[in-house]
Amino acid sequence: MKKNIYVSIICFFLLVMMFSGVMIYRHFKEAHMQEEIYDSLAEIVEENETSDTVEATQGEAVMLPEYAKLYEQNSDIVGWIRIDDTKINYPVMQSPQEPNFYLKHGFDKEYTDYGCPYMSESCDVNKPSDNLIVYGHHMKNGTMFSDLEKFKSKEFWEEHKTFRFDTLYVKQTYEIIAVFKTAVYTGSENEFRYYQFVDAATKEQFDGYIQRAKEKAFYDTGVSAEYGDKLITLSTCEYSGQNSRLVVVAKKVTESGGSNAPSNDGATEIQS
Repeated sequence: MKKNIYVSIICFFLLVMMFSGVMIYRHFKEAHMQEEIYDSLAEIVEENETSDTVEATQGEAVMLPEYAKLYEQNSDIVGWIRIDDTKINYPVMQSPQEPNFYLKHGFDKEYTDYGCPYMSESCDVNKPSDNLIVYGHHMKNGTMFSDLEKFKSKEFWEEHKTFRFDTLYVKQTYEIIAVFKTAVYTGSENEFRYYQFVDAATKEQFDGYIQRAKEKAFYDTGVSAEYGDKLITLSTCEYSGQNSRLVVVAKKVTESGGSNAPSNDGATEIQS
């Protein structure tokens, strides 16, 4: 009787070990596959990147060559974000009909826990909105938006005060205003609902957003923004508290490239 019990226990633990092994294998396989996908996309961008501006004829919106190649693969792409000395070098997607689609789908539209950085459905990258909100996962292997953690350090920020976010039509540099963490979906009246600020109805509303972000900041950057400036807000999970988010707010300081956006009555031309 005891022998049968021991055999059953051993078999149980063997099954648990086998299951765990399979899950670990799948995890690392998916991580490697996602890394290869985004590395290949980054290579396409680098190979086709232009250093000069792309001229558009009247009535046309000319897509930058480096992003036109990706648009042909997936028309949900609205831009590309890269931050020096981090792993953040990714396309940014938007799917208004399914706002959270890229929370659990990659650039290839296949299901993955890694998702792909994506923009809030409320934002218009071409208008553009006063504030573009971009979400990305905080993965344990350091990919997606995990490296935003580095900006908790003032020393890191001092060496990385700006980053790139390009639309499909223009190259843009943003300067960091504030880095902070905050709890979300708390139900509290005092909650900072940064994820709801897209367009400022008034100067006071814009100034209030900047003031709240700077009040919550880990450190003072000495950088602010004025009504009329265009912002970007990067958001990822932060694991020191329940429903906590790590947020980076920045303002656009430079812009170059082709036409800023496709016009309502003009065709979009893909530059090859």
